[in-house]
Amino acid sequence: MRKLTYGMNLSLDGYVAAPGEDLGWSVPSDELFQWWSDRVGATGLALYGRKLWEAMSSHWPTADQQPGATPAHIEYARRWRDMPKVVFSSTIDKVDWNTRLVTGDAVTEITRLKSEDGGPMDIVGATLAAAAIRAGLIDQYVLVTAPVLLGGGTPFFTALDSWVNLNLVETRTFSGGPCAGLV
Repeated sequence: MRKLTYGMNLSLDGYVAAPGEDLGWSVPSDELFQWWSDRVGATGLALYGRKLWEAMSSHWPTADQQPGATPAHIEYARRWRDMPKVVFSSTIDKVDWNTRLVTGDAVTEITRLKSEDGGPMDIVGATLAAAAIRAGLIDQYVLVTAPVLLGGGTPFFTALDSWVNLNLVETRTFSGGPCAGLV
């Protein structure tokens, strides 16, 4: 059975995006960026909701070809393109870059994917993750907390049907940048 992890950068008050889907506050430090890149390199399959897929797929497929691309960005772009991905959406009809589109029930498909052999899976996107959380499918949460308060926006955790008891596995501080946080 595959392990499913939900992880994203979030504000101290628990938001993954500011109002208007603004992500400008969450630019990671070089150290944190490398840490996320290494996670992508170790991910067997990434599960995306439509909104985050559209944001990522508008940048990363060609980020390594942009003027001034750093070696870290070149590496991340390659890893992102190569990583198998599934996008869950009923409003788009085409995906690229080693990606498969699922238009049916997300919980049913995530349950099926978890039961298969293969590397670890990451789920990204708060709305998609909320459905997986309510279905009890998340095995691990990775909260990278930035020292910023947004006051509103898209929450990391949406309303839950019941408590989810967790065990702290690791705490780590990343240096520098507006999004240097804890894991």
